[in-house]
Amino acid sequence: MLTTVDPVLSVVAGGSKLRRGLMMASSTRQAPPAKVDVLVVGAGFAGLAMLHRLRGEGFHTHVVEAGSGIGGTWFWNRYPGARCDVDSTDYSYSFSDELQKEWRWSERYATQPEILRYIEHVADRFELRPDITLDTRVSEAHWDEAGSRWEVRTEPGDRISARYLIMATGCLSTTKQPDIDGIEDFAGQVVHTADWPAEGVDLAGKRVGIVGTGSSGIQVIPEIAAEVGRLHVFQRTPNFSVPARHRPLTDAERAAIIAEYPQRRERARLSPTGLAAVTPNPQSALDVDEAERQAHYEKWWDSAGFGFLLCYADLLTNQEANDTAAEFIRAKIGEQVDDPVLAEKLMPHGYPYGAKRPCVDNGYYQTFNRPNVELIDLLSTPLVKTTRNGLCTTEAEYSLDVLIFATGFDAMTGSLLKPVIRGHDGVTLREHWRAGPLTYLGVTTSGFPNLFIVAGPGSPSLLGNVLVSIEQHVDWISDLLTRSRSEGKPTIDTAPGAEQDWVRHVNDTAAHMLYTAANSYYLGAEVPGKPRVFMPYAGGLRRYRRECDKVARDGYPGLIRN
Repeated sequence: MLTTVDPVLSVVAGGSKLRRGLMMASSTRQAPPAKVDVLVVGAGFAGLAMLHRLRGEGFHTHVVEAGSGIGGTWFWNRYPGARCDVDSTDYSYSFSDELQKEWRWSERYATQPEILRYIEHVADRFELRPDITLDTRVSEAHWDEAGSRWEVRTEPGDRISARYLIMATGCLSTTKQPDIDGIEDFAGQVVHTADWPAEGVDLAGKRVGIVGTGSSGIQVIPEIAAEVGRLHVFQRTPNFSVPARHRPLTDAERAAIIAEYPQRRERARLSPTGLAAVTPNPQSALDVDEAERQAHYEKWWDSAGFGFLLCYADLLTNQEANDTAAEFIRAKIGEQVDDPVLAEKLMPHGYPYGAKRPCVDNGYYQTFNRPNVELIDLLSTPLVKTTRNGLCTTEAEYSLDVLIFATGFDAMTGSLLKPVIRGHDGVTLREHWRAGPLTYLGVTTSGFPNLFIVAGPGSPSLLGNVLVSIEQHVDWISDLLTRSRSEGKPTIDTAPGAEQDWVRHVNDTAAHMLYTAANSYYLGAEVPGKPRVFMPYAGGLRRYRRECDKVARDGYPGLIRN
């Protein structure tokens, strides 16, 4: 997945020099049906899986997508170096054995173009495109009490009536736009990593500034450093990153993976993080002596990639244990950067390793050894304004031809709160969530009947392999709708008490972890003014799946079905 972002800038409404905004419908756009059983919003991994499953269950299902192509996150994030941070073979669908056997991933961590080709292959193979309308952003939806249906409007002007409304909008899809004085005055080109132009950006020999050193920044910086004339990296908060260890997959490896796919998928479903490629170490980091611990870290550093956080069982529950991993990574940064003063500026301090979603890189730290790359430490010299020529800090002005914002997303809730969604008595979702998102199992929310969220707040979502979370939600929601249809109970709401109990459980679980010790998008800290609550479920995918399975097995207590 695209991962951690640095809380440098805020989200702003209205226009800016960035490209994303209201997309005009193309002249070839086909309007969506006026009435459906299920309307799915978003044509990324979640939306396509939902469409395939519900269509197979006999529901008249249609997907609307704001972009001009399918793929969700992988359609928009075309920046150089964009990759998944989960092994390609795990970051893929498991619902079709034929699909698993026929698709050949080329690398351990697939690049954005390869992932997008995979998504497009799935859409074509399962003939999903006729039930997808592109260039269609939902602007509002309201629950019609009399008809027990969602009445939905889109920005192109469509009106769609749906029995069920499923938000498959993704956790990382609403970009965090810059709010810097003078941004409109800059004479050069401005781009955001999460809305990179399809035609690319000419960076050859140019003076380039990049703001943000989260996952997107860490991926793009090594890719463009050799191409640009000079690269100014504006960093506020240093990030922990470990080597991704990208490499091509051999034919023998692919054959072995395909042969064991059933067992591999089961391992992923039963693991806390949805990773089949990495087996968590059950030991405590404090149960071994320093020499053994260092040797173990070295071994995992050379192979684990994103799974490095699973080196020891208590890295996210014990600060002393976490300190051993953090110190190891800081030492590794020092080994990779020639200038010790610069290396120190790149070393994260003040928050635990893993409290932000871990980054993986392909030569990120070594990039700062290049003579044409400069780090600007915004903690010591804060950003002040944009001028016609570039960016100003409290100490200097940096002349730029291109300004790149790698400032990430309004994570987890941004795309859910973008449209005006009204439930019972006209209450909006934004009003219901004014103190933070309230969900039952991360799937439903009280007062909004027949509204479902895939990988939403209150579910594991971004705390592991989100593809495993997506498929689990798709199956759970589909089973619920199918069962409710057979029982003649088409309207499904959430009891307020069940929602409150689940939110309390989510908070209690997070309180025993180190996640809350960092300003991260898990907490909403990436957006000024956003409620500071821990949004994902930190109990792990395996435990979460058991909770959901029990609810289904017991007849869906906590849901009001009639």
